[in-house]
Amino acid sequence: MQKIFTPRAMIERLVSIPTVSRDSNLELIEFVERYLQAHGIGSTRVNNADGSKANLFATIGPRVAGGVVLSGHTDVVPIDDQDWDSDPFEVVERDGCLFGRGTCDMKSFYAIALALVPEMQRLQRPIHLALSYDEEVGCLGAPDLIAQLTASVPPPAAVIVGEPTMMQVVGAHKSIFYFETRITGREAHSSQPHRGVSAVMVAARLIAWIHDRQRRCAEESAASAFEPPYTSLHCGTIHGGTAHNIMAHHCEFVTDIRCVPGEDARDYLREIEAFARTVLEPEMQAVHPQTAIEFRVLADVPAFSAAQDDAAVHLAQRLTGQNGRESVSYGAEAGQFQQAGHCVVMCGPGSIDQAHQPNEYISLEQVDAGVAFMRRLIDYLSE
Repeated sequence: MQKIFTPRAMIERLVSIPTVSRDSNLELIEFVERYLQAHGIGSTRVNNADGSKANLFATIGPRVAGGVVLSGHTDVVPIDDQDWDSDPFEVVERDGCLFGRGTCDMKSFYAIALALVPEMQRLQRPIHLALSYDEEVGCLGAPDLIAQLTASVPPPAAVIVGEPTMMQVVGAHKSIFYFETRITGREAHSSQPHRGVSAVMVAARLIAWIHDRQRRCAEESAASAFEPPYTSLHCGTIHGGTAHNIMAHHCEFVTDIRCVPGEDARDYLREIEAFARTVLEPEMQAVHPQTAIEFRVLADVPAFSAAQDDAAVHLAQRLTGQNGRESVSYGAEAGQFQQAGHCVVMCGPGSIDQAHQPNEYISLEQVDAGVAFMRRLIDYLSE
């Protein structure tokens, strides 16, 4: 039996399913499968290696070329150590806004699409719904999803990635690249620093070098549409040491690099590694030969930059009534779709300023704007 959802009710349902990246998203995937099946729409899962998570894609309307892919990620960031005023996984309305984890980033976009499935029965060209896993930890699920979708459906005219852009048309984003640095030192009593190598203190020197490299990026950057206009390097986590009076044996930290289009994050990694190999490691190994610095890439997501005549950008401009296009510093799956040969644009309800925050929210005004956008897309594809 078909169940009809309003866009708000669908947002509430999806938010109520916790899909933090470290956990499985299968409950949400199963819900979407059942919902689509009730409307006579089949879907395809693309599982991860152990089957604990899945992407999903489905075609709504005729299987012909010239359709539009609506891309969204199912995972949300953790709520750990965040001070929420209400249950993060229960939508609460206050002051014209819907609060809850994922309301902004980015369940509202595809909740609107799902709620409007009954209105898509008149489509002359299809809407392809594409839902991924693990976007928040490096866009890990999207490559397999994109590959299978590209091989399975007639060539779409455009891909709309519904990240929160305040319904502004976005034609470029920075890359996402992050890596772990693991330093192996040599323990000694803190009163005898000449006998040991502190992994924590070596890490501090390397992090300071990375900070100085970002400062040089800022000083040398040319004008661009991004804010900030330069490539950024940031160390977000660090772990190491056992006690205040022991020179640390191990230290690990993670570095995040966001490159403007045209730059390659691996060039920055090579600079960092060169400093480690030519300056730090020789000093360490002069004390003990088994000390070392290791690097491990965790995610490498390409930047996105649409051409001036890009079909997806023109479509989004037509649907929104905008003439301009924006560039954003946060990354998404748009670069991966573009790398696979698709015309791509980012456009979705909500503001990135509310994403990843305690008391994350989307305004009802933005929900309404998203609904209007989706209905105009349906009208366009029904011509």
